Amino acid sequence: MTVKRFYRYVILSLVLLLVAFSAVGCGNTAEKEKQPQAEVGEKIVIGHRGACGYLPEHTLESYALAYAMGADYIEPDVVMTKDGVPVVMHDIHLDANTNVAEVFPDRKRSDGRYYVIDFTLDEIKSLRVNERVNVDTKEAVYPGRFPVGDSKFEVPTLEEMIQLVQGLNKSTGRDVGIYPELKEPKFHLENGIDMGPIVLDLLAKYGYDGPEDKIYLQCFDPDYLKRVRNEMGAKIKLVQLIDEGDIYEKMMTPEGLDEVAKYADGIGPWYMQIRDAKGKTDEYPVINPNLVADAHQRGLVVHPYTFRKDQLPEYVDSVEELMKLFYYDIGVDGVFTDFPDLGVKVVQEGPDKK
Repeated sequence: MTVKRFYRYVILSLVLLLVAFSAVGCGNTAEKEKQPQAEVGEKIVIGHRGACGYLPEHTLESYALAYAMGADYIEPDVVMTKDGVPVVMHDIHLDANTNVAEVFPDRKRSDGRYYVIDFTLDEIKSLRVNERVNVDTKEAVYPGRFPVGDSKFEVPTLEEMIQLVQGLNKSTGRDVGIYPELKEPKFHLENGIDMGPIVLDLLAKYGYDGPEDKIYLQCFDPDYLKRVRNEMGAKIKLVQLIDEGDIYEKMMTPEGLDEVAKYADGIGPWYMQIRDAKGKTDEYPVINPNLVADAHQRGLVVHPYTFRKDQLPEYVDSVEELMKLFYYDIGVDGVFTDFPDLGVKVVQEGPDKK
């Protein structure tokens, strides 16, 4: 066994041990009948890129830790390899999270970036994943997180991620869901791969093919998400992610939400696009101060992103305070957070905990 593999198995073993203790602590065992994880007041916690506040994002170790911390759903971002395999990586590039420049120095494009779609799965599996860095300075984006250094992680496939979650569901008796994002489908189409059918076939292989299944599939591209629903025939729950820009501003109006409700089951705005209970919105214009209520009127769930304890707005002192504000004062249905343990804590404590 290589040193890289040894360290990886050690870390994963420790994380899975935490999963086991978590299951015992919750009173769940493999012998008990499988039950969905309790959701207080229909509030859910989504492990953003796993538990990336503690371990490098989109690694099996990060997903396992998010599971152990009690997340209701775990988010894998999906991009495609040159040979058409869905892998989990936040970017269509490799250079912010791997040592690709060291292993394949001559494989960058004219813009200086290394693209996932230019590498086969075998080549990507030869890379080492590290904590996210600024591609220009090579310094950690979040300095207080897992050390960039000599970490020993690899890029998982989407199938490996699913197998991990479903395996843990079987062994712990819990029912944790997945929340994949289709990353830049237009870019993939321009590079010869239509990712939607490939991903949907893989999801169906593992039983994610109906509206009652424990999955949300999300995407920023509204035209592609409509294709997923109307042309590809997806029956699973779809979420329209919301970015900045004119097309997204229109989505947040009552008329725009009417259109979104024709093909999606929820919206995923940036939390600063929602008016908070304290009215601290001077820095960012709020298109619709009734966004959450208007979405709920149309049967859309609202899952804003991303809640980080190391990236807070000025009007709160902690990420717990921020999540409580959005869960209980604003009324969102779930949040994406890099720190799922803190989200679970807020949901378990409920609205009255001071």
